[in-house]
Amino acid sequence: MPTWKLLLTALLSLALAACSGVETRPADTADFEAGHYTYYKWRSEPLGSRSGSADPIYRVDPILRAAVDRELAAKGYILDPERAQFSVDYVYAEGLRMGETGAEASNISPYPGTIPNRNIDQASVDNAIALGGVKETSNIGLQFNDVQRRQEVWRVIVTKIIERVNNTDTEAMRKTIDSAIKHGLRPLPDAG
Repeated sequence: MPTWKLLLTALLSLALAACSGVETRPADTADFEAGHYTYYKWRSEPLGSRSGSADPIYRVDPILRAAVDRELAAKGYILDPERAQFSVDYVYAEGLRMGETGAEASNISPYPGTIPNRNIDQASVDNAIALGGVKETSNIGLQFNDVQRRQEVWRVIVTKIIERVNNTDTEAMRKTIDSAIKHGLRPLPDAG
């Protein structure tokens, strides 16, 4: 029975991870692993505070840096600009992704007639409408560069569909970014 519970828990965890709405595209970690890195620094300085700015980057920057620092520290990396072996930089961009509307999501047909047991239920129509159309995304590209060689050693692109586009809740943004960064840095090896 304990094996059954363990299997069920593992499947549930995988299902929740699959439904997180976060898509990651990591590069191969072989170059990064070959460097045996421990110390890192940020390539650029933190952005200054711009109160009243509508640009979301000024809210994202400190949250993103804190999330990356926390995840790298959990893997054993140390933020030390003086002894840095690699640098971390990021690009943040909002984007659009085209959804697909199902052709079968309509009860209206140009052809008269009946098809037994082929009526589309309202749930299918609602799902097609909700999942179709243009979706706004938040995209973060993290790039890790070897300080000595000045060469990229690893990168990951993290994309998250934004459910509530006009939401300015900083705590909700923090949770979303923390989750996305944790998901994005998962393939990175531990320090050493």
